[in-house]
Amino acid sequence: MKRYYLGIDTSCYTTSCAIIDSDFHIVGEARKILEVKPGERGLQQSNMVFQHTKALPKLMSELPQVPISGIGVSGFPRREERSYMPAFMVGLGQGQTLSHLMNVPLHIFAHQENHILAALRDLKNIPNDPFLALHLSGGTTELLYCHYQGNGIFESHIVGGSRDLQGGQYVDRIGVALGLPFPAGKHLEALALQTTEYEPLPSSVKDGWISFAGPCSAAMRRINNAMSDIDKSKLARAVFTSIGNALEKMITYHTKEKPVRALIAVGGVMSNSLLRKRMETYCKRNHLQLHVAQPQFSVDNATGNAFGAAYLQESRG
Repeated sequence: MKRYYLGIDTSCYTTSCAIIDSDFHIVGEARKILEVKPGERGLQQSNMVFQHTKALPKLMSELPQVPISGIGVSGFPRREERSYMPAFMVGLGQGQTLSHLMNVPLHIFAHQENHILAALRDLKNIPNDPFLALHLSGGTTELLYCHYQGNGIFESHIVGGSRDLQGGQYVDRIGVALGLPFPAGKHLEALALQTTEYEPLPSSVKDGWISFAGPCSAAMRRINNAMSDIDKSKLARAVFTSIGNALEKMITYHTKEKPVRALIAVGGVMSNSLLRKRMETYCKRNHLQLHVAQPQFSVDNATGNAFGAAYLQESRG
């Protein structure tokens, strides 16, 4: 008899829930991107909480009615930094309530782990050997060294990332400056795919840590200097190329320090086709196994939390 597991994630920009079965197949999934007013580059936490609270009941009603054996939920951004963030309290509170009423286990993951688990679901397994996980999103650019500890739990330690601006912030700032909607990732990608020509932007990596602030400032100067004559597609291509260059430099540095055989790339920015192709080529050239979630599950979604709950309980028999 199949068992079913519920996942919930209320992140900074998406409300999401999902159900997977004991064979790790998705049987239901629903999500809603939070609304941001045109021209703005984000939301206050209070607005996130309001939108999550409004959206989550409707999204849950879209899931199939099946008996739930366990629940996985994001309770904080990162395992290493269990900081209080109101947006996650909406999903956590819902999970705690349902866990009590249904009398089923509640498994609290980091939002970052949810992303990694979403990519691992396709493998239906968590690698026993240490691996690197690249998390590239609107709020995060981090490289983690991960090691499976058994019982469905893996430990992760941040070894690299960005010292200033995050990858998604870089993309969004340039996109909004070009008049694109926020979040700007898919719109900037559409522009970048229109050309293969571009004037390079810098990429800065020191001791395995990226700085996106400099390349972003250089791109903004081009926009300000060109006024209305900027070639948006060429600049978009340059932005994603500079991000790809920086990621390759960072990963190269850390694979020399901590040799691994696999890289897992997750997060909303990693749904970008140009960056995914860069990572595929890079990993093939450097004999690394690359695991990525399908693009629709690379962005914020709750399938990782559902898989985490299922894997933890199923692996314990």
